Amino acid sequence: MSYTVLMLGWGFPPNVTGGLDTAVGELYEQFAPDEEVTIELVLPAEYAPDDRPGVHGVETGDGDIVTRIGRLSGAFVDHAADADLIHTNDWFGYNPGSRAQAEHDVPWVTTFHSLSSDRNAEPPDREQRAEQRVVNRSDHLIAVSHYTARKLRREYGGDAAVIHNGFPSVEPGDRDLKTELGIDGPMLFFVGRHTDQKGIEYLLYALAELRREDVTLVIGGTGHLTAQLEKFAELAGVADQVEFVGFVPEPELPDYYAAADLFVSPSRSEPFGITIVEALSAGTRVVSTECGAAEVLPDDCLVTVDRDAASIADGIGTGLAAGGPVEYEERGWDAVAADHRTFYEAVVTDEDPAAALGQTSG
Repeated sequence: MSYTVLMLGWGFPPNVTGGLDTAVGELYEQFAPDEEVTIELVLPAEYAPDDRPGVHGVETGDGDIVTRIGRLSGAFVDHAADADLIHTNDWFGYNPGSRAQAEHDVPWVTTFHSLSSDRNAEPPDREQRAEQRVVNRSDHLIAVSHYTARKLRREYGGDAAVIHNGFPSVEPGDRDLKTELGIDGPMLFFVGRHTDQKGIEYLLYALAELRREDVTLVIGGTGHLTAQLEKFAELAGVADQVEFVGFVPEPELPDYYAAADLFVSPSRSEPFGITIVEALSAGTRVVSTECGAAEVLPDDCLVTVDRDAASIADGIGTGLAAGGPVEYEERGWDAVAADHRTFYEAVVTDEDPAAALGQTSG
């Protein structure tokens, strides 16, 4: 059977490389050669790739995020006239999705890659209201992990099928980052936005708990908490053991992963964890708080820790003592696309998509 899926995204690699954007881009690429499933994609023009069939860039102009999403909505609604189903992502899909659903009576699927409560210590009311409306209005929900599906049910009463993300892999070069950074002993690495979600302050205090002066923590990324984190490092007495290297360009990330003895993810909430599987693909062990990626990894693949400094310090000690890479089976984006195909076909034939995946919703 042939059908058309109209998808709403925000970014597209390599222009934007967040977890949501990576997933949207990979699904587009996987379905591009498919003769039965056509993906049409609506994106802000500033992030859209050039000259790709079925990608519709929309000028969103100036203004806050809600104003810019509003400008996407008209184009999304217009293109929905020719779609067999629409697929939006996260809270920002509410306006475009609900309008397209109402005007064209087309089934609406929403994937939640994260919730506002994952990203914010104090979630904005506007985002939470939008998330609740998405849950109430969407015909079908997808979550990128059981972790996220449980949160959806607990916070909004929504039942979601689970389609885990794929595992992006990286290929390190021959750059000697330890020598460049003047690191003689073990190197810990973290990269991500400097926000409340990422729990970086726990990691800084864990370094103090570790009480090993030979360990250096390299922190990549930037954000509104960077200056505060630098102050935390001073207060914790570990400033001499921490290197804030700022934004790390995508091509340089593999060498940072490979140089590290451990990658540490101390997030308060990690619905999946793209950086975790990237680090594993570079052959680097990972210490992590609870994350969705763990659901599709062997039980002993990660050193799992609680969200407190003492537990993270213990995990770092365990990880450094273990040494060496771990073995696991990668989940390819072809498998992710196959699951989406199963889900989509169930939607357009009025079947239960969760049951088609062998799941009960949620």
